[in-house]
Amino acid sequence: MYLIRGLHNLDFFKKSYPNLILHGTIGNFDGLHKGHQAILSKIKNKAEKTKGYSIVFFTEPHASEYFAANNNSQNEAPPRICPWRKKFELLRDFDIDFAFFLKFNNSLRKMTPEIFISDVLDSVGLASLTVGDDFRFGANRAGDYDLLTKWGSKNGIEVMNTETFNYEDQRVSSTRIRKALLNDDFQLAEILLGRPYTFSGKVVHGQHLGRTIGVPTANIWLPKQKLPISGVYAVRTTFDGKSFDGIANMGTRPTVGGSNPVLEVHLFNFDQEIYSKRLTVQFVNKIREEKKFENLDMLKSQIQKDITTAKNLLK
Repeated sequence: MYLIRGLHNLDFFKKSYPNLILHGTIGNFDGLHKGHQAILSKIKNKAEKTKGYSIVFFTEPHASEYFAANNNSQNEAPPRICPWRKKFELLRDFDIDFAFFLKFNNSLRKMTPEIFISDVLDSVGLASLTVGDDFRFGANRAGDYDLLTKWGSKNGIEVMNTETFNYEDQRVSSTRIRKALLNDDFQLAEILLGRPYTFSGKVVHGQHLGRTIGVPTANIWLPKQKLPISGVYAVRTTFDGKSFDGIANMGTRPTVGGSNPVLEVHLFNFDQEIYSKRLTVQFVNKIREEKKFENLDMLKSQIQKDITTAKNLLK
């Protein structure tokens, strides 16, 4: 998959790949769930029939994250199902040909729907554009499907929408998946995503406190975006093609005076150095909420109980 990083790289893309027949879609695609997959399948089928190519437009950060960070919203940004790297990997694994990354900043925030169409969509040269049935774009979310269809009719571009993708008579959406994860319903999240919920990150050095109480942990680098998980979990992990069961704690480690969220994973029957490795963690069951213990001995005792519980859950 070829990544176009911003409008300033558009000319280079067009020189490198001239005269392409492009079938596109646009959205946040957080989680790349089954509803998103239906849209991607549609543009891939169009590309195949016309001997063309698929292209996906997406923004980073999400608009809600931008507004929260810039104090333009009273609400916190919703938890992120997957970071930008995972989104890129999922699009690549879905065999999308081109991804057009647009940085959501003040300039993009103030861009009217008409300017977005002329400066972004028209600049690429689309043969067709497929969007979700609730798609909105441009400043104040003023642009909609009707505006796109008028633009398409005027310029000979086929504009299509997709019907709502439902599961058990409810819409499959990123919001619904976040709610399932926040409620520790990993089974429902897996159904809606079409795959188990996982988080992947690089193993980094921590405080090495786990070793002092006989429970060494791998500390996973976290993005700045909030994840929809918190507490102690039974997990399955993979790295370098190998699988290990374990327990994971996602939290601030209040017993040792922590303040920032950390993901720590203890792997069962494991004694290797894996710093700088990328570890993929599948959250299978929640064991308990994180809590502050009076001392390390009490924490150690609870962790041993958690390990026993996790092993039983993972059988």
